[in-house]
Amino acid sequence: MLVLVAAAGGYVYYLAHDLNRVEVHGLHSSFTSGAEVGAENILMVGSTSRCALTVQNPAYGLCSQGVNGVNSDVMMILHANPATHQLALVSVPRDLFVPNARSTGANKIDAGLYQGMSQVVASIEEDLGIPIQHAVSLNFDQFANIVDALGGINMSFPESVFDKESGLNVQAAACVHLNGTQALQVVRARHLQYKGNSTSPYAETWPQEAQSDLARIRRDHEFLRVLASAVAKQNLGNPITDLNLINSVKSDVTFDQSWPVSDMVNLVLAYHSVNVNSVPQLTLPVDVVYDPNGSGGSLLYKGGSYGQVEFPSEPQDQTIIDQTLGVPATVDPMTGKPLPAPSTVTVSVENGTGAYNQATDTGFALGALGFHVVGVGDVNPTGDVAETVVYYGSLAPGAEAAAEAVAHQMTGSVLMAYDPSRVTDGAQVTVVTGTQFAVNAPPATTTTSPSGAVSGVTATTAPSAGSSTSSSTIAPPSAANPPLAPYDPRACAPGAVPTAPVPNEP
Repeated sequence: MLVLVAAAGGYVYYLAHDLNRVEVHGLHSSFTSGAEVGAENILMVGSTSRCALTVQNPAYGLCSQGVNGVNSDVMMILHANPATHQLALVSVPRDLFVPNARSTGANKIDAGLYQGMSQVVASIEEDLGIPIQHAVSLNFDQFANIVDALGGINMSFPESVFDKESGLNVQAAACVHLNGTQALQVVRARHLQYKGNSTSPYAETWPQEAQSDLARIRRDHEFLRVLASAVAKQNLGNPITDLNLINSVKSDVTFDQSWPVSDMVNLVLAYHSVNVNSVPQLTLPVDVVYDPNGSGGSLLYKGGSYGQVEFPSEPQDQTIIDQTLGVPATVDPMTGKPLPAPSTVTVSVENGTGAYNQATDTGFALGALGFHVVGVGDVNPTGDVAETVVYYGSLAPGAEAAAEAVAHQMTGSVLMAYDPSRVTDGAQVTVVTGTQFAVNAPPATTTTSPSGAVSGVTATTAPSAGSSTSSSTIAPPSAANPPLAPYDPRACAPGAVPTAPVPNEP
């Protein structure tokens, strides 16, 4: 959409009064100094709302039949840096469990869209520390309409694939032409089955891929490359042709209220020559929580069941965030300024698992790194497996930066959260310990911390320390840039002649 807008720079006034807008609160102002000066982070969200569709489609599930959930199945952040003339894209897995997913508390991050785009922005800024300058959203019909406006796209299917939930059902072909609805089936598929070595003609008996959410992101990134190539072939530049194309898609994208069209035009004019294949497309690494007994791996949190979820993974997450935003590890992405020194940060620690002495050990380890530990205590465990959360009690830049400084010194399933009610003992930051984390070792020259902690206390981990038992398992971190699987659809070979998709036997 941005490429099309830029192609019609002469129609800025017309477009400015004819785009869909939504009020989004909490957007971060553009940086005027520091490592991120001039850079913009654009949140792109795909909505699952069936009730928002102009025409109800049984293939998606009907609002009238109770399919009325509003989630963000696709969540991506596009980073544009004018100083380096570079773009980067990072996807946030929909099943990532975060404390501020909703204003009412923890959930999968995709659940925030139920409360609107403002809540999605809040969860990304408050829990992941990524500043968002602008936001864009679209739903099923809007996505399909954009693909149709481009005349459809071509993708190669190396082997037969099937997804009962999304409707994807294609026999292997060298190159297949997809209309908007069929393209939507590709990007929504997360229960994909592939023929592989199966001799069965019935697709529902074929092997199921192991990773649903993460596998879909991998395919969506490839789809974006194909879609960008399709836009590039539209011979943009003729005002009449461009305006016709813009008119066919402009009602299918919703932008935040504060994004001037002139800025969109300038943004795309600055990057229109960038080769999409050179743009990093990364995924935030996560630790998948699953049940080794094979019963589904549903997370139990405060007595509620949340299905299969994904936990954050440090330091891998912060490395990918820093790489995407182009900032060094010593800089807070939310402020663009250096992180505070540990000696200036006051911390309290609460045992969130019931593991023996966990808060005290963690306090000693943080103190050995120079943090000023002002108190330890206990809270009721939320479940048999839990994240470690670094809470801060103010939205002032200094409070979030203090939490960032503490989180940077921890590894495992660790993330931040804004919640004044959870910060105790008058500290800037309160760490509530979880079931898989460690505190970094102090420098070799450290003998005693400012808070009097004993040198050499480097980590605390549960339940592997024998403090508790768990029916769930936290998997190793996922890859940030996984390759396509042999069965994944991809760009067609140059010169390939597309055919219509042929369905498999369901």
